[in-house]
Amino acid sequence: MNANLRRLPALAATAALIVAIHAPALAQKKETPVAPAGAPQIGSSTQAQVEGFRSARFGMAEADVRAAILKDFNLKPDAIREQANPGERTKVLVIKAPDVLPGGGTAEVSYVIGYQTKKLIQVSVSWSKTIDTQMTPEQLFSNSSVLRAHFVGEGFKPDTIATNMPINGGILMFRGSDAKDRTVMMILQGTLAPGDDNQRVLTPTGLLLFYIADAKAPDVYRLPAGSF
Repeated sequence: MNANLRRLPALAATAALIVAIHAPALAQKKETPVAPAGAPQIGSSTQAQVEGFRSARFGMAEADVRAAILKDFNLKPDAIREQANPGERTKVLVIKAPDVLPGGGTAEVSYVIGYQTKKLIQVSVSWSKTIDTQMTPEQLFSNSSVLRAHFVGEGFKPDTIATNMPINGGILMFRGSDAKDRTVMMILQGTLAPGDDNQRVLTPTGLLLFYIADAKAPDVYRLPAGSF
């Protein structure tokens, strides 16, 4: 599998993580803090609408997605790299772009074309030192904090929201779904080590941001029931 694809969790695995994390469970389980105090308060008078990323909208055909990418980032067609995910039998269109988040460094943006529909089903944005050699742990944490503050005020369904939750390999900084169950999820990857006052301290190594059309039933290849 291509090294770029290995940096991103597979769509089916990402969806499984999203389904497993839900607000009632968080309310019953106390986690050791892993991020500084002062997280923004959740609340908004508006309702979130997760329709894709910028001009690229869920349900677009590949040609339209490519046109949206070129428009959004002022790129030439050969700047779009095409990759295959053999396990899920999806196609991924990948670009690199500076300042996707203003002042946040260069990011890699990946657009996933579904297995059966051949339409856009997911967009992911990632930051790491592998992508941008100037990236630092401090910048990664800053990016995640800015984005979390933005998302918690966007009006996601309250019972779907999770923030600052330790998971394998990092912290779930934000997870929320809109009224149509389209989901945003952001993971700050890194290594956890004991710190002061029995708190775990994360040294960030990467930041992953996902926009997902259908987290519960993603359009990826699955073996037919009863075939094995």
